[in-house]
Parts: sequence; structure tokens; C-alpha cells
Amino acid sequence: MLIEQTLEKLTAMQLHGMVAALRQWQAHPPAQPLAPADLVGLLADAEWVSRENRKLTARLKAAKLKLPACVEDVDYRHPRGLTKTLLVDLGTSRWVAAHQTVILTGATGLGKSYLACALAHKACRDGYTVAYRRLSRLFDELAQARADGTYLTALRRLAKVQVLVLDDFGLEPLGAAERKVLLEVLEDRYGLGATIIT
Repeated sequence: MLIEQTLEKLTAMQLHGMVAALRQWQAHPPAQPLAPADLVGLLADAEWVSRENRKLTARLKAAKLKLPACVEDVDYRHPRGLTKTLLVDLGTSRWVAAHQTVILTGATGLGKSYLACALAHKACRDGYTVAYRRLSRLFDELAQARADGTYLTALRRLAKVQVLVLDDFGLEPLGAAERKVLLEVLEDRYGLGATIIT
């Protein structure tokens, strides 16, 4: 009875990780009783992991990545002209912390978008915010924002995200207006965020 009241209070305080851990321990009690400090530590760990997982899920949802790619799943035997050492180094996300730009070039079907999404996914897992945009759609979004008076707000949002993926660059020539918009996006991000261009 007391445990149910405790679970209700924890739920009311939105400590869902602790609730799940307590329910699991109720169903499968530990072989040896835990010391109070150990129990509190395990409950705190369960809550922390639960919150981190929810944050990661939210970051991945907000990123809207085109492909469900992970750096751990990259096939290094695929001939991309990249060394495993370089890809492993990019997988550390140091380039994100340094606000650098990664440019992936190559023939169609080589896996540039896949690699970009894999690096962006890793950045999300490392706690960074990410936004994925196909370049043509980005221009459409910003044209709409200019028309409805929210252009500067849209630029600020793009500048604020920690990793911006611009996919399908160079599929078709850019006009003067598109070049100007791209320059504004990249200039606003300079020194503030990392960018991946494919």
C-alpha cells in the first residue's frame, strides 16, 4: 500500500524513470537487500537515464533526418574515398564543438546523405541539436518566411541549431537570390554552429 502511494507521488513529480525502476524491482526483487544509499543512487541513475533518453528522442525528432543512419553501421568497405580513421574521427563530434563545416562530395549513390545523417545522428546522441534540410526545400521555406514576414526569425532559428545538415547541394545551379540566401545562412552560423553539406 505504501509503495503505491510512493509511486503516485513520484508520478505526480514526473519522476517516470524512478517509477519504472521501482516497478521493475517490485516484479523482480534483488537477491540481496540494497542499502538505502545504494537504492537512492540506483533510483537517481534510472531517472537520469530516462530523462537523457527522452531528450535524445526529442532531438532526433526535431532533427528530421532523412535516413536512420548511425556511424557504427557505416560500411567502411564501400569505396567512398574516405579512410576509416577520418570517419572515426568525425564520429567523435569534435568538429561540432569546434563549429567546423564538413563537406561530403562524390558521385550520385555514393552514400553522402547516409554519411551526413549518420554524423548528425551521432551529434544528437552527443547532446547537440540538429536540423536537416534539403537545400531546395530550405530555399522554399525561407522564401515563404520572407513572404510572411518571419524571414529574420527563420534565419535566427537556423543560426541557433548546433548542427545544420544541408543535403543535395549542387543538384542544380543556384540563382543570385539563392546564393544570397545561402550566404546569409552560412554567415549567420559562422563560429556559432557546425554544418554538413552534401
